[in-house]
Amino acid sequence: MQHFDIAVIGSGSGNSIIDERFSHLDVALIEDNPVFGGTCLNRGCIPTKMFVVAAESAMAPRQAARLGVDLDFKGADWPAIRDRVFGRIDPISAAGREWRRNGPGVTLFEGHASFVDAHTLLVGDVQISADQIVIATGSRPRPLSIEVPEELRSRFYTSDDVMRIAELPRRLIVLGGGFVACEFAQIFAGLGSQVTQINRSEVLLRGEDHEVSEAFKEEQAKLVNLILNQKISAAETGPDGEVLVITTDRNGVEYEYLADAVLVATGRVRNSDSLNLAAAGVEVGPGGQIRVDKYQRTSQPNIWALGDVSSNYLLKHVANAEARTVAANLLAGDGQLVATDHRYVPHAVFTDPQIASVGATEQQLREWGTPYVVARQRYADVAYGWALEDEGHFVKLLADPRTWHLLGAHIIGPQAATLIQPMIQAMSLGNTVQELARGQYWIHPALPEVLENALLGLLKEAAPKELEN
Repeated sequence: MQHFDIAVIGSGSGNSIIDERFSHLDVALIEDNPVFGGTCLNRGCIPTKMFVVAAESAMAPRQAARLGVDLDFKGADWPAIRDRVFGRIDPISAAGREWRRNGPGVTLFEGHASFVDAHTLLVGDVQISADQIVIATGSRPRPLSIEVPEELRSRFYTSDDVMRIAELPRRLIVLGGGFVACEFAQIFAGLGSQVTQINRSEVLLRGEDHEVSEAFKEEQAKLVNLILNQKISAAETGPDGEVLVITTDRNGVEYEYLADAVLVATGRVRNSDSLNLAAAGVEVGPGGQIRVDKYQRTSQPNIWALGDVSSNYLLKHVANAEARTVAANLLAGDGQLVATDHRYVPHAVFTDPQIASVGATEQQLREWGTPYVVARQRYADVAYGWALEDEGHFVKLLADPRTWHLLGAHIIGPQAATLIQPMIQAMSLGNTVQELARGQYWIHPALPEVLENALLGLLKEAAPKELEN
């Protein structure tokens, strides 16, 4: 049986651990996925954002009309868009696999890994052992809760495969109300599909601040046929061979929707269930989440975990941060371990409008009984917002009236994913609202003035906001 100093399961963020610092060690890298490099590169955040940019261009006429400019959308060349995206991504993935196959210091095993014990892995029909093992197996789309007739299964997609379809569907049903569902609904609607988005609750993007979520729902309903408080109960073949999706509302009333394709985007499942973790003594929590401490150690001190399989945050930038922690700790001596900083984890939703958030929402502060002050600033009330003819978009900031540190920042509107960064930086570095608002210049009349004005709005608050019952 071949023995290694370190074995890493997963070629996404786990692969980034193995750099020149590990050149003196024998390292095994294990990947059973047909694509190399993880979800973000191949099936997630990178290709989706490339499609988002294409869809934004397609929707430009709608935006331009408000500015007195007449543009005409003549259609989208789906194969060209698809091939542009994967013509860049696929060679990167292939090159990464080839590098690990033939590069120095790493032995690549291509097969499924499962634990025999805390130091032994079965990869296909080969056993290997390692002093330290890293689990970085990510997550996968949650499967549909109903049985789909065999003749229709080729019409049902997930985020894993929908971006590689042969042609743009004329009619698309999107199941789900999270960020994956909302982004894809807009991508396909922008490129010309008739999109019906069906969500089992009345809330879209339920993790967002309530005001942001409600504002987004209004905007989404302008772009797609938005159906709320219904869930899929059956799928049948329609009268012309299309998909007939049958839904049920809370009162048991049935509804029918026809489509050429269906995208299932109802959440993700952690890839921990097939690793035989019990054999290694690795503890698993609800939803298959591997339990780790602040150092990314599992219940077995020689086994580490990172990313979607163990994190509270299914976000690539968090997985990368956790990978850096694991890398440092694999090389560290006893008593020199470093912890991952999960205090201020931001996220963004690349829809139109964009959404970005960091820190607590107002509803969370109310639930916790935390004193806070709140300020809202409309894009429409700053000069660049005038240029955009902006309607309905805003920045919402929450601060501690005792320390004047930010507690949360939430943005819905153009460039939100970029605008949020100074707020993340301020929270991470401990800057006060006063320091952030008046300790630097804000370019006039650039869009960041919407942040400046929101910060100044916080400073106008003299007393804690009364918590609402």
